[in-house]
Amino acid sequence: MHKQVRIALVVLGSIVLTACANFSAGNLFSHYSAQNNELYQAVKQGQYQEAEQALPEQVAGDILDNMEKGRVYLLNQQYNESKSAFELSDQAVRAQQDKATISITETATSVGSLAVNDNLDIYRPADYELGFLHLYLGLNYLKNNDLEGAIIEMRRANQVQEQARKEREKELESAQKDMQSKGLTPNIGSVLSNYPDAGKTLQAVQNGYLLYLSALLYEADKALNDSYVDYRRALAVMPDNAAVIDGAKRVAKRLGMNEDLAMLEKRYGKASFIESDKARVIVIEEQGVVDALQGWKQTLPLFDSSDNLALYTIALPHYGRHDTQYFSATKLNQTKLNSDLMTDVNAMAQYDLSERMPAIIIRQALRVWAKDELRRNATNEDQLGSALVNIWNTLTEQPDTRSWLTLPGQVKSSSMTVEPGQQTVTVNEQDYQFELKAGRTALVWVSRQGGNAIIWHKQLGNIR
Repeated sequence: MHKQVRIALVVLGSIVLTACANFSAGNLFSHYSAQNNELYQAVKQGQYQEAEQALPEQVAGDILDNMEKGRVYLLNQQYNESKSAFELSDQAVRAQQDKATISITETATSVGSLAVNDNLDIYRPADYELGFLHLYLGLNYLKNNDLEGAIIEMRRANQVQEQARKEREKELESAQKDMQSKGLTPNIGSVLSNYPDAGKTLQAVQNGYLLYLSALLYEADKALNDSYVDYRRALAVMPDNAAVIDGAKRVAKRLGMNEDLAMLEKRYGKASFIESDKARVIVIEEQGVVDALQGWKQTLPLFDSSDNLALYTIALPHYGRHDTQYFSATKLNQTKLNSDLMTDVNAMAQYDLSERMPAIIIRQALRVWAKDELRRNATNEDQLGSALVNIWNTLTEQPDTRSWLTLPGQVKSSSMTVEPGQQTVTVNEQDYQFELKAGRTALVWVSRQGGNAIIWHKQLGNIR
């Protein structure tokens, strides 16, 4: 009888430790991507209304749940609801970042996730996700004709990404110290050698979409120095993107940056302004949906303080085979646009996971060790009891696949000089029309998923 009581206490104890905001049967026995597959598939197919019906409720906490809501509302053209959801996510991020010390509740949550799985821990968004959070807040401001508000969000996006990167470095250092304090040494190399690694490229770290949009909005606001800084940063990320190249040359010439302009023109050709009787259309086009994290089983060799080797199976997040999505060329006034890649969101997501993987493996090692200690202490060599606890541990060992599922897969850009008057943008069989005066530039924003698309435009004024 006492053995059964001990076993029950092990299971009950782990449940008590998980009494947090993220506690649910879904998070105990499943993972984020699996729970939100209906939402993911609806967005991927361009079924925005169906996606809204499938939005998560209290699955991953205020930060991630509201990111998903804000994005889906944006695609469903519910701009007030989108802005409100993104603001709630932003408030939750600020509250998380402003805490000087870890609260008792956070400590209990962390212990609970260590006893069960990482899905029960507080979600800390990746730096690229924070960048997109403010980018989409900025787009909501722009849609509402608030250029100043949009620029503020662009500025904040760059700031939070830098801060998030610094915090991740501290997180890995802290996790390593925690591991060493328990006398444990995981063979991380054996895991990483089998793990797909996103190449360490600038494009996987810096968001060219964000930098270009920021530069363009600064230019529209006649803040040319700020604009040129971001055009140069965007050019470093995407050196072959025609829209970025044109913007950098255009602003360098207006600022009289003769040395910079000479270098740019030597590589890319002469800078030119649009003629007074012409106009310009810039198209930013989001395509598809980012890959969803999947679960991945891996054997982890773990040495204890006595150098005894044991092999444990751990559940890790993993990006599987990439499913490339193809889209027909967008047309402007019946002419196919030559678009250039501006941001590969999949590369950013994969690189972020690769950066976090050592800390994830260390935490997994701590968990399997802690679970095994609980099993041995509770069952006391009782084979049936040990098997029952092992089943519980296996069922609750779920990979942490939390990520912003509804982001686009990639972002492209294109630009064309046009005759003033009525402009027609065609995406698939969908036409979008607007008027454009001579000497003016218009930004057209497009987001395409499946056979559907959302399109709107804004006049940026006299960007020559």
